[in-house]
Amino acid sequence: MLACTHAKNAGRVAGFLCSLLFLFSPYFSNAQDIELLLKGGHVIDPKNNIDAVMDVAIAGGKIVRVASNIAASEAKKTVDVKGYYVTPGLIDMHAHVFAGTVPDAYIANASTSLPPDGFTFRAGITTVVDAGSSGWRNFRTFKAQTIDKAQTRVLALLNIVGTGMASRYEEQDLSDMNPVMVANMIQRLFPKIIVGVKAAHFWGDYAQVKAAVEAGKLANVPVMVDFGEHQPPLSIEKLFKEYLRPGDIFTHTYSHGPANRETVVDENGKVKPFVFEAQKNGLIFDVGHGGGAFAWRQAIPAMQQGFKPNVISTDLHTDSMNGGMKGLDNVISKFLNMGMTLPDAILRATWNPAQVIKRPDLGTLSVGSEADIAVFNLKKGDFGFLDTRKLKLKGDKKLEAELTIRAGKIVWDLNGISAAGWESEMTAK
Repeated sequence: MLACTHAKNAGRVAGFLCSLLFLFSPYFSNAQDIELLLKGGHVIDPKNNIDAVMDVAIAGGKIVRVASNIAASEAKKTVDVKGYYVTPGLIDMHAHVFAGTVPDAYIANASTSLPPDGFTFRAGITTVVDAGSSGWRNFRTFKAQTIDKAQTRVLALLNIVGTGMASRYEEQDLSDMNPVMVANMIQRLFPKIIVGVKAAHFWGDYAQVKAAVEAGKLANVPVMVDFGEHQPPLSIEKLFKEYLRPGDIFTHTYSHGPANRETVVDENGKVKPFVFEAQKNGLIFDVGHGGGAFAWRQAIPAMQQGFKPNVISTDLHTDSMNGGMKGLDNVISKFLNMGMTLPDAILRATWNPAQVIKRPDLGTLSVGSEADIAVFNLKKGDFGFLDTRKLKLKGDKKLEAELTIRAGKIVWDLNGISAAGWESEMTAK
């Protein structure tokens, strides 16, 4: 009997202690502890296998609860998102945001690159990866000018060329492709910002790719390859099998031309068998839509045959923004109209890129993670979508970013769903 009493008392003490721990947990929310509550939306969080109507609570810039029927009385501010889709903030893994004013510059510190905040939040993007605009010689300028000042989280792939994408001619300089300098900058100086290496626009053989992969090995990061300015075209089968590693990235997957770029879909509309094999073996295929690297005649047959991209991205710059690309929500819409499900598409713009760049803290609505969130309206209607050859696919679905939250703060609100009506200002008096 005495033993039973001691056991019961011990149980009560343990229960009391557990209650205290829960009460003082940073993720416990009682009345008014939640700063912002997104209520009634359809949550899609691929990392956590969530695809259901749930509420999302935010406090201190973090996600503190994801659950059904969180009471509005617990929150200082509630936004009704019923009828919308709530996802992790999108990750655009291929963009060019080293904006500047250097005369005649190509992409690095150039007017063709875009300041991120004006072109990310409006598409539901909270993290952007600059794809090799800078090299080790000018990365500090990029960091001071853009990365340190942006509200958008800006990460980077470091170009294997020291001057980055200063000009197409400088990108051919093998003497300025130094794997050791690139790896040192990544590992020793900016390991939290630089998440990979970029090789692009090379007119020669595989030498540039070889140097980039060497840097990737030294720094233990993936390499993204924009491959295809060679005459005659070099073999992408050889590229996949002899040079790139599992986890490396082949971008501009659905490009069709110019004539110096081998395609993944052959002239008969069939995906080449070695492409499926490469993806199965761990090579990452990135959309990288861009201003000239996305063709329906490549993408539609590929999707019909089950060859889906691992990552959906934009290749944002002035030409792509004003062409068929427009924004990441528009690129995702293209895949929805080719038969991809919304959860599948969101996966490819959140959790998949987060894993590729080895940042598992991103692309998720996990409790405790930074509150980077997008709210989308999936519109039904009669829409048209252009490829980079100015050809149109008709569709009936279009994804539109309604609300974007970065680190717990609302940074984009298309239709004012988070705002009070103007009359409230009058009645407050």
